[in-house]
Amino acid sequence: MTIESDPSYPAHWEADVVLRDGGTARIRPITTEDAGRLVSFYEQVSDESKYYRFFAPYPRLSDRDVHRFTHHDYVDRVGLAATIGGEFIGTVRYDRIGPDGRPASGPADEAEVAFLVQDAHQGRGVASTLLEHIGAVARERGIRRFAAEVLPANNKMIKVFTDAGYQQKRSFEDGSVHLTLDLEPTAESLAVQRAREQRAEAHSVQRLLAPGSVAVVGVSRSGAGVGAAALRNLRDSGFRGHLYAVNEAVTRDLLDGVRAYPAIGAIGSPVDLAVIAVPADRVPEAVAACGEHGVQGLVVLSAGYGESGPAGLARQRELVRQVRSYGMRLIGPNAYGVINTAPDVELNASLTPAPMPTRGRIGLFTQSGAIGIALLSGLLRRGEGLSSFVSAGNRADVSGNDILQYWYDDEATDVALLYLETLGNPRKFTRLARRTAAVKPVVVAKGGRHSPAGHVVPGTRLPEATVSALLRQAGVIRVDTVTELVDVGLLLAAQPLPAGPRIAILGNSESLGILTYDACLTQGLRPLPPLDLTTAASPADFRTALTDALRSEDCDAVVVTAIPWVSEDAPTDDLAGALRDAVAEHPGKPVAVVHVELEELVEALSAVRGLPHPAPSPAGGPAPDPQSRAGVPTAAGASIPSYPAAERAVKAVAEAVRYGQWRRALADDDGRVPEYEDIDETGAAAQLAALLADVDAGAALTLTDWHARELLARYGIRALPTLPAPSADAAARAAAVLGYPVALKTTAPHLRHRADLGGVRLDLTNEAELRRSYEELTDALGKPAELLPVVQAMVPRGVDTVVRSVIDPAAGAVLSFGLAGVASELLGDTAHRLVPATDRDAAGLIRSIRTAPLLFGWRGSDPVDTPALEDLLLRLSRLVDDHPEVIDVRLEPVVVAAEGVSVLSATVRVAHAPARGDLGPRTLPSY
Repeated sequence: MTIESDPSYPAHWEADVVLRDGGTARIRPITTEDAGRLVSFYEQVSDESKYYRFFAPYPRLSDRDVHRFTHHDYVDRVGLAATIGGEFIGTVRYDRIGPDGRPASGPADEAEVAFLVQDAHQGRGVASTLLEHIGAVARERGIRRFAAEVLPANNKMIKVFTDAGYQQKRSFEDGSVHLTLDLEPTAESLAVQRAREQRAEAHSVQRLLAPGSVAVVGVSRSGAGVGAAALRNLRDSGFRGHLYAVNEAVTRDLLDGVRAYPAIGAIGSPVDLAVIAVPADRVPEAVAACGEHGVQGLVVLSAGYGESGPAGLARQRELVRQVRSYGMRLIGPNAYGVINTAPDVELNASLTPAPMPTRGRIGLFTQSGAIGIALLSGLLRRGEGLSSFVSAGNRADVSGNDILQYWYDDEATDVALLYLETLGNPRKFTRLARRTAAVKPVVVAKGGRHSPAGHVVPGTRLPEATVSALLRQAGVIRVDTVTELVDVGLLLAAQPLPAGPRIAILGNSESLGILTYDACLTQGLRPLPPLDLTTAASPADFRTALTDALRSEDCDAVVVTAIPWVSEDAPTDDLAGALRDAVAEHPGKPVAVVHVELEELVEALSAVRGLPHPAPSPAGGPAPDPQSRAGVPTAAGASIPSYPAAERAVKAVAEAVRYGQWRRALADDDGRVPEYEDIDETGAAAQLAALLADVDAGAALTLTDWHARELLARYGIRALPTLPAPSADAAARAAAVLGYPVALKTTAPHLRHRADLGGVRLDLTNEAELRRSYEELTDALGKPAELLPVVQAMVPRGVDTVVRSVIDPAAGAVLSFGLAGVASELLGDTAHRLVPATDRDAAGLIRSIRTAPLLFGWRGSDPVDTPALEDLLLRLSRLVDDHPEVIDVRLEPVVVAAEGVSVLSATVRVAHAPARGDLGPRTLPSY
């Protein structure tokens, strides 16, 4: 079962997976060492399942069967097993066959496939997960189709095949159903796979956040320490399930009023969640005990792992392997804990002391415990509650991706707030965030540009600006600080989305109104002239003005500014009531309040937010009926978010405006990846295969100018040829071939694309001008052998731009665009989109750079052909998406004229295609 014992063993096929019910399993190749496991597994399969597998009674496996099912060449014969705790729960195998249906070797591209799943694990999605993985293995080995014979009565297995989303053929032959599946991924198969992934990962988080029973392992008898604190918080929060304390030296029935046991195995009832708070060297023992008892998930508060250095990191990796081997999921280690305020759960399995946060509509995920404390405090101080909270610590297993999967269809969560120190897999994160952002806001504060200690998730080489652009593309609201995270979250949780950027400003301070007006302009909003109510304004005046603004068709949102009254009897409560009454009467627009030294107003505006928690249930006992709880606040009691500075309020409103615009654009047109009839995908694939035939794995090849132009031309991208000019006579001959007017350019690396250094001569209309320019160029910059001059035909004048696509190891292919020149490069004025780009992405890409006005007629210039530019971007996107061997393309400059575009230079690098994780089978990250 190791590479050492079998050099042909494909270790990269091993994977941890989440099953339909949220539990985990490990998938790995079957080896010669698995004979005993296979026999034991088969003995636990029912006679009916055996009959469906072999089409006849088959009570036991013969020695010949065992040998056949455990000996594979991992090419023409492959077997995979799904395991939990090291034991088989399901198997799948394929055997390559020829056209006659008999065993064959390559180039035969069809294989017969068969499954067997232990009856106790049927219905958990084991077979469908195995099909994904054996399909990926088969494609790797050159197999393009699976054939399967299934008895008509075996409806479950037929459904596994028919629901997979692959193109398939179905027939009835000799009393059995004959199925043929085309293994090429399709849009439908990918959608099926991602829907299953979402349900499975969401369910795995639900098991952690809504357990029916919790045991805290490591509760001290003295009441001191992390374990005792976690137990008290669970008890005092009113947890609705059964609660247990575990201490190996316990001598009494109760610890802190909770039923206590010396070991988790001594608890006579199931335990859904275990909170582990023992020293790191004792955690493996605790994990093993939990696994043997059937615990579904763990929150490990213990420190001493990746954050403590290389030894701790190795301990952390082993912890993940051990946890997953038992089919469990893990939050932590070094976690702060989890909270779920749902009325039928009331879970506070964290180090946050009672009272825990009130029930609200915000979901919060953090990797840092300290940041988690700050965010919880900030939300509580401003009167906002939570739906759920996860502080994942070192995030060795459960990550922000898993929590997004859960929040996507969690009806209790309206806004998702995440503080992330690393994105892990940006491609998957943006995919999940985009889907979630289509139904509810996702706000992200990302701290640090490098992976901190303990976070073993691989980083990305993408610059921060690129990451931000990709998050924006996905509809994510990216903020810079945790303060902004709270500011934006409060507005989105309490107020509707604005319909546009027009902002009404009103208040009792002219100066504060002007500051707010300026802040709106800075954020790209369209503020109306501030309405000054004067310092003598009463709450009734505020209500009237706010009502008028909310009624008006000229604004989309309102910012109210307020400063203290001069009188001793400041009507703060009356003002809060007046504002809430106006909002309740006209609830369609968002309202934010800017206050100066009016803390009482903050409290009054948010006083109705959240719901009180009931008295705790008896320790370890079931909860009272949640239907007896009070209902949620009415519209009249809705919170109005308030901010101590105009800039903070306007920033929150601006983010809501931009998110609302993204949502509306998505609803109107999600975009499409266009189909082109003039693309030669097959020819490009053959050309790349020939070019890479002699290239070693891991190496890259820069294509010659001719090969680059040939490859691009197969996708309708015409790059103008250049002819070398090692001498003035050669330059003249080249110009005669191309036809005048021509350009003379240097291609030396230090001068390439640097027209500002004098290495380019344009509009040379005859041989005399060409020879004179050649002499000037060589006299000023160096010898021809150093300059590597070339001659190229002139193209219509326009705007010089740069188009590029590059492969990031984590994010995949990224399409980039900007204007050519040192100024754009210096300012980092480049926009980015993930590949494959839609027509909507391409249009947004060229409009999102700061210098975009130059493309649309800046200061009376003629607008250029942006539709042709968008077409070029989409064709390049298709090229790199269809052929992952193309790892880097740089088109510079691309001259965009009034009609058409001209690619003057193209650099293309290729390498053997890396694995596409987003198209492969579902797996949990393996760090």
